[in-house]
Amino acid sequence: MQNQRGFTLIEIAIVLVIIGLLLGGVLKGQELITAARVRNLISQQDGVKAAYFGFLDRFRALPGDYSQAIINIAGVTTNGNNNGQIEMAATCGAVAGCQAAEYITVWEHLSKAGFINGSYQYAAPPETNASTPTNPYARYLRLAYDPNYGTNAGANRHNLKTGNQIPSDLLAEIDRKIDDGNPLGGTFQFSTYDGGGTGGQAADPAKCYVAAPTLAWSSTSIETNCGGTSLF
Repeated sequence: MQNQRGFTLIEIAIVLVIIGLLLGGVLKGQELITAARVRNLISQQDGVKAAYFGFLDRFRALPGDYSQAIINIAGVTTNGNNNGQIEMAATCGAVAGCQAAEYITVWEHLSKAGFINGSYQYAAPPETNASTPTNPYARYLRLAYDPNYGTNAGANRHNLKTGNQIPSDLLAEIDRKIDDGNPLGGTFQFSTYDGGGTGGQAADPAKCYVAAPTLAWSSTSIETNCGGTSLF
């Protein structure tokens, strides 16, 4: 009859240590990935905002709204109506080359003027990869003069939407880093924007943030389809 030999306490301890190290490595890796995504999203917002103000400083007009863009920027095919607003449905009147969807024209103006990477060409809505940049989750950014921020009940303001499909805990971290952590206040707020293009689904305020006990982005029960916007 053969004797059966079990694991010693030392062997079990070594296995547990190895498992602990592996789990620690996985968790640390997830933390690094999350931090990288947060930095990426913040960098994207900062880059577009810098481009917006750089364009305004150079041309004394807003990108997308500039009525002399075709004349003064090589490769541009569309103008805006020059009323000081990047509109969702502009009234062009007699402005030559004007396109009503200034929120798409804006990317052609910024890219052809060299203020953002890539080369975007105006096309009628909805957005496409050729006309509009995307966030890391493949949903479209949107820079427009509208009330689609916070509770959607405020006045129209220029704002840069991140696009949707961003987890709520990432937006919470972004808000804490660049603003006040409040999804309905400050300069970075929640947005229901559906990410543009086709087949978009609006972000759900009931899932993306909670009102009690303190108004905050959902971080315990994480919602994957959320979005935010930076107010100008």
